[in-house]
Formats: sequence, C-alpha cells, structure tokens
Amino acid sequence: MTATKQSPGPHDHDDAELAEFGYRPELKRTLGNFHTFAAGISYISILTGTFQLFYFGYGSGGPAYWWSWPMVFAGQFAVALCFAELAARYPVAGSVYNWSKKIGNAHLGWLAGWMMLIASIVSIAAVALAYQLTLPQISSTFQFVGDGTGKYDVATNAVVLATVLILFTTLVNAFGVKLMATINTAGVFIELIATVVLIILFAVHITRGPQVVLQTNHTGAGYSTGYLGAFLVASLASAYVMYGFDTAASLGEESLDPSRNAPRAIIRAIVASFVLGGLVLLLALMSVSNLKSGKLSTDGLQYVVLDVLGPTAGKAMLWCVLIAVTVCALAVHTAAIRLAFAMARDNNLPASSLMARVSPRFQTPVLPAVIIGVLALAILVVNIRQPQIFTVVTSIGIIMIYLAYLGVTAPMLVARLRGTWRPAGQGRFSLGRWGLLVNIVAVVWGAAMTINLIWPRGAVYNASAPYHWYLRWGAVLFVAVIAGGGFAYYWFVQRHRTGVLAEHRLEATSTAPSSPLAAPAAD
Repeated sequence: MTATKQSPGPHDHDDAELAEFGYRPELKRTLGNFHTFAAGISYISILTGTFQLFYFGYGSGGPAYWWSWPMVFAGQFAVALCFAELAARYPVAGSVYNWSKKIGNAHLGWLAGWMMLIASIVSIAAVALAYQLTLPQISSTFQFVGDGTGKYDVATNAVVLATVLILFTTLVNAFGVKLMATINTAGVFIELIATVVLIILFAVHITRGPQVVLQTNHTGAGYSTGYLGAFLVASLASAYVMYGFDTAASLGEESLDPSRNAPRAIIRAIVASFVLGGLVLLLALMSVSNLKSGKLSTDGLQYVVLDVLGPTAGKAMLWCVLIAVTVCALAVHTAAIRLAFAMARDNNLPASSLMARVSPRFQTPVLPAVIIGVLALAILVVNIRQPQIFTVVTSIGIIMIYLAYLGVTAPMLVARLRGTWRPAGQGRFSLGRWGLLVNIVAVVWGAAMTINLIWPRGAVYNASAPYHWYLRWGAVLFVAVIAGGGFAYYWFVQRHRTGVLAEHRLEATSTAPSSPLAAPAAD
C-alpha cells in the first residue's frame, strides 16, 4: 500500500526542509502558531509538574528548594535556544532523532531516538499516574480500590485511573492531529487561565514574605555536604518538569510556516512555564497557613490549594489541574507518535512499513498511537504491587530524555567548533555570535544534571522499605542496559537495514537536494 501523497500547493516552501532528509510530505499541515505553542507548553504542563512533584521538592529541601526552579530554567533555556535554532533549520517530525542524525551521524541519531522513545512511553505512564494525586482529593468516590489506607490501595487505584487516561489519549491521537490540537489547545487555554487565577488567589492570601525561600527546614542535616546535598536531591522536582519543549518542533510537518513558528513556540513555552510555575510555587509558600504541616511533604500543592482557598474554590482549581494532567498526557503521547513515525520512516523500528503508514482518512500514523498506548499501559502494571520500582523506572525515563537532549546539543557543539554548523537564513531564528557560548552551557548543564539525576541516592531510589540494592542502583543499571543494548543492536543489526522506505522517499526526479541517508532500504 502506498502512502498518501499531498499535491503541490501553498506549503511547498514549508516542505523544502524535508527534501534534505529525502522525505516527501505526507502529513497534513493544519496547525497554526498557537497550536504549536500549546503543544510545547502542555508537555511541560505548569500545573501537572508543580502539583505532581511539589511534595518531593519540599520534603527534600524545604522552602529553599524553590531556588532549583530558576536554576533548572537557566540550564534548560540554553538547551531550548539550541533547539529553537535547530527547529528553524530542520522543522521535521521526531525532532530529537532527526536533529541528532543530521548534525551527528546515523548511529547517534538512532540511539538518541531510541532513548527518547522509551523515555516518552514511560513518561506517558508517569503523567497518567498524576490522576491519583488529584482525583481522590476532589472526592473519595474516585478511590475505587479500598479506602486509600491499605498497603496497595493508592498504587493500585492509580493504575485504574491512569488506564482510563491512556485509553483516552490513544483514541484521540488515533483520530488525527486536528482533534488532538483542538482538545489540547482548549485544555492549555484553561490551564493558563487557571494558573493566572491561582497566582492571584494565592497573592491575596499571603501570610509571610518572600524570605520564606531562605528556609531549609534543617533538611541538610543528614548530608555530609550539608544543605547542598539536600538541594541537589530537591532539584529533581524541578528537573522532572521543565522538558518536552521540543514537541513544538516535532509537529513541524503538520504546522504552517514551521521554520518560523516552531522556534517561537519553543522559547515561549519554556519562558511562560518558568514565570507562571515559579510564581505558583513562590506564592504557595507565602500563603499556606502552616509551613510545618506534614501534609506539605505528602499531599503537596493539592493540600496548599485546599488550605488557602477552602474546599469549594480549592476543588474547582483541582479540576483545572486535572485538565492540565489530561492535556499533558495527550501531548506526551503525540510527541512519542511523531518520533516513532520518524524512526519507522527510516526503517529503524520493527514492522517499520506498518508503523510509518499514514491513515488516508485521519492523516496521522494510527498504529504507533495504539502500540505506544499499549506499552504505556503495560508499564503501569509495575505500579500495582511495587510502587518503588515504578519510581525507579520513572526516573530512568527522565534521565534518558536528558541523555537524548545531549545527543543533540553535544554534536551541535562539535559542529560549531568545526565550523560546519549553518543556521537557517532568511531572517529565521539564529543565536548568531552567542551560539557557541549557549551551546557550551547546554552541554555542561545536560551532563551535570544527568549525573545528578542518575546518582544512586537512597533518598530518591529507595526511600522506604523494602530496601534492596537493585532499587537504589536501578537507574544506573537500567540506563546502562538500555543504552548499551541499544548501541549494540544498532551496530550489529539495525545499521544494515536503515534507509528511507521507498513509499516515503522523495522521488528521484525531484530537484531538491536529498539526504545521504535516503538510500534504498535493505530487504
């Protein structure tokens, strides 16, 4: 069966970058500027991340953990600027995979794509589990398994709620990007309004000054390095939030004027998330009635909202948080589908010809939507009886995303040093003379935070009984197996098969330049 081919039209200029990879345009361009911005900001998701991880940051570092938010933003902003420059030059599906392949090599690109794809599937499951942090606090009716006090009640109920969300994101993505974009845009609009309203409501209820962010609650007492040790652990709460801005570029083949809109969307998404999220965290600390409450380290921001706003307004705000979690999971699923499609188009996944097939009716890759949803559901099963193992797996997902980002920024830095990097022209986004400095910061930051994320601390990977060595060292072991196994698989097996599939290849008669990777696929 041949893939759907678009007739020549007003988007010929938008499709010019595809020719450099040897691809022909197949996905329908329907997304405007706000759609791409919404995709990036919904992946980061201000309310999802802050509400899901405030308890961990506060419990690990006290109110002073707030400083990790601007620290993580500074590092990730450098990465985002590099990505914006790449998006202006190569606005194609599966952004991280194709960027790494283009500026590095095919092997590095496959490894970056492999790490990002697995991490994205894990992230879908992790985000979906956030339903458990919010729904039972709205009403005990949503605690379907037990009453929440049993040993496995919370973990098992989380799987039930998350399953519903993943089934929803799978169906929406299978029905095409237009439906996804409509729901996502509406959800982001509600999330942004709710965030601004929450900031205002917190502001009118403040009971202490901003100096609260200097309090550590003596959390550094158990570390040989003092509060620095506690702060590095607490900073994971912010590091787990501020990523996924590349989604705006991954939808480049379905966007209008992507080489201009995608860079803007990437920068706007991370800046808006930083400003609004930082204010939410700061004002929550300034307005909560009791900083000594143990619920700050267990129930997190959900407790603060109910404490400050009361049950009626508080629960209304929690419904908005629920919408944010929903569109976040939808955006993560969407990005994972585009990545799978991009890799399959290069014959780099099992059953690639099926995975890369674009539905003539829905004009989207349907099979990847279903398979990714099924795999995310399978990962959820781990959470039923061993929630600590799921914490390890979730952390692995974030680590692999940071490694995948390094798979882009590091070869980009090498290209700059060699003088081979050429940014987009014609007035499109470019870092200019600041490019080298920003790129160095992005690489150093990515390497440092990866080490911080993967460090086998008991406080992160085995905080409660049962205490097992494989839980504490789980991140190191699993990342080593996934990265090492992926490297070996590509070298011994996949590199002999890679190449743009015939049904997705740009016609040989085209006058556009073709990529050297656009070779016939092996039989």
